[in-house]
This record gives sequence, C-alpha cells and structure tokens, in this order.
Amino acid sequence: MKLPPGFRRKRENRVCKLHKSLYGLKQASRQWFLKLSGVLKAAGFNQSWSDYSLFVRHTQGRFTALLVYVDDVILAGNNLQDIMETKHFLASHFKLKDMGQLRYFLGIEVARSKQGIVLCQQKYALEVLEDAGFLGAKPSGFPIDQNLVLTQGEGVVLKDASQYRRLVGRLIYLTITRPNLVYAIHILSQFMDNPRQPHLDAAYKVLRYVKQTPGQGILLPSTGQLEIKVYCDADWVRCKDTRRSTTGYCIFLGNAPISWKTKKQGTVSRSSAEPKYRSMATTCCEITWLRSLLRDLNVKHAHAVKLFYDNQAAIHIASNPVFHERTKHIEIDCHVVREKVQRGLVKTMHIRTKEQPADLFTKLLGSKQFSALLSKLGVINIQYSNLRGSIEERNLI
Repeated sequence: MKLPPGFRRKRENRVCKLHKSLYGLKQASRQWFLKLSGVLKAAGFNQSWSDYSLFVRHTQGRFTALLVYVDDVILAGNNLQDIMETKHFLASHFKLKDMGQLRYFLGIEVARSKQGIVLCQQKYALEVLEDAGFLGAKPSGFPIDQNLVLTQGEGVVLKDASQYRRLVGRLIYLTITRPNLVYAIHILSQFMDNPRQPHLDAAYKVLRYVKQTPGQGILLPSTGQLEIKVYCDADWVRCKDTRRSTTGYCIFLGNAPISWKTKKQGTVSRSSAEPKYRSMATTCCEITWLRSLLRDLNVKHAHAVKLFYDNQAAIHIASNPVFHERTKHIEIDCHVVREKVQRGLVKTMHIRTKEQPADLFTKLLGSKQFSALLSKLGVINIQYSNLRGSIEERNLI
C-alpha cells in the first residue's frame, strides 16, 4: 500500500492505522476467527480444548455442535429447533449461505442411508486421474507391489520433479477417506526432494488402483456401541536408506474408523520389540486426545480402551514396572504406556498377526491379505456396495 502523491512531507514518517481487517492480510484470518468465536460464545457455545475449531453447546439434554474451517461451517445436533435458531443467530451477525443438508464439504462427499453415513472423494479422485491422464488406464487390484523396494539412489532422476510432487501432493489429500492408501503414499512422499523414475512408476501404480475404485470410501455405521478399539503395529528397519522403523495404527469408534496414521519413527531401533513399543506410545497419545474430544462431544467412555497388538514382548513390557538393559533407552515411551495401563485407561490385548488391520499401515502386503484386512477397516465402494447389507459381516474383533 502506497500513500497518495504529495501526502508525505519531508522529514516526516507516517503509518496507516488499520480500522478494519482486510481480506488477504496476515492478521485477517486470526481476526476473523476471533470475531466468529466471540459470537458463538455469546450464543452459549463452548470452545473445545481438544480442537479449537469445534464449538459445542449442551442445554437440558439438547446438544449442538459446530465445526469451523475458515468460513465453512458444519452444524449438527439432536434438536432441529436449536439448529434453526443457531442459523438465524449467525445470520444476524454474518452473511450466510445455507447449503442445506450436508452432502459435500472440502472435497468430501457425504452419502446417507439407514445403515449409516459413507464418506468418499469420488469427484476428487476422478479429477486426479484426469489431471494425470489415467482415466483410460488399466485398473490394478492393489496400490503397490509387495516385493517393491524403493530407495533414494536407484533409477534415473526425473527431469521435471514438479510432476511427481504435484501428483503425490494430490494423493495425500485422498487419504482422508481412503486409509488403505496411507502406507503406499507414505512411501512415495519420502522421495519428494529428488524423485526418480521408479518412484514415478510406483505412483502410477497407485493411480491405477484408484482407477479401479474411484468411489471407495469409509462407512460410519448408524448402530453399534460407542467404544474405542485400537489396532497398532510397527515394522522393523524396513527403510533401506535410514533403517528406521514405521509406526502405524487405526482407531475405531464402535465399527467406524475415525483415526489412522503411518509415520516413520525418529530413531533407529536396536531390537524388533523396540519399534513396536514406540508405536504403542504414539498410539496412547492419540487415544488420550480422542477421549478428551469425545468428552467435549458428550460421549462418555467409561471402559478402558482396548489396544490390540500382535507382539507379546511389547505387551509384557507395558505391564512390567522394571526397566532392564533393553528398555532403558526407551524409558520415556515405557512410562507413557504404563501410566495409561495402570490408570485403567488402556487395556493391551493380543491379536494374531494375520488378523491385524494395522498391517495395512506398516507393511507391503499381497493382494489376498490386503483384501482380507481391507474388509476389516470399514472401507467400501459406494458404486458397487449394497448399503442395506449387514454391518456385522465385516467381522471386526
């Protein structure tokens, strides 16, 4: 912004005083959220400590929740009159555009039935395929080959790395509703700085898998108990470049998948049990946050969270209060898990490796095992699945 000609005088410095927050300024987004949150608090909403973009209100058994992303808002509750009153209240302070019942939000499509709610990104997936020129490509049954090994130094360096970065960046957003893609895209995202031809070929393989199931998404069942179940796993020094292990977990509320993650660990593990215990510590932190969030949403979780693991050594370390030579260097992680176990917040349970859904987030699997575990995640294809079918057919533990 420049002052008009002739306004500035010699030896005089002037600045502009901002009377109103302008769109595009650094402080504009902060000022907007402060104003919006102030209006919502005046309407009786409480801001969640677990997620500052969530506002909730409890009034004599009636519950209303409001979720904000910049200037897009989702409003939900158990009383239609409260929802309408909230809309009118907000309309008296801001210019609103009521989009009606939620069907599309930030690229996520919402489909409803008596069985539950399906979240998918079919439109976005087709846009990604069209942008890469893969609408007519041959489909693939799984996202990445089981025996594929990608490293930093093998293969020809791509002349134009922006193509690879754009493709992987768009695929990352697709993992919001497709947890089965998380591990494959986690591998591809490690080569963003210097991508090579084998990395691009692997990314094209993921696109062919997306081509087969563009309408794939997650099912949030309308029935079931609101109890948290967690499946956690880790590999051991699978990365050929850094020899670091990978943490993976998926969390269910009843039969609905609500949180999943794949992340490379920060240090190299010296034993096969160590990365698994580190993954348990990371998962316990996520469980603590989810319990706090459910408390804000007026969902009581009185029972201990069941944490399923396929490694007996890690489970025994969680209940053993004595530190020995193999666990001294992971003492902090041990304290995190043991504290949750001793307080009754988490209960560790063993599960067979072949039945561990978290393997999808830590390992490259064959097509048969991949399909078997995928059915346990609540991932369905909205184009071909019968939403009236039984939810229990997925056989979750």
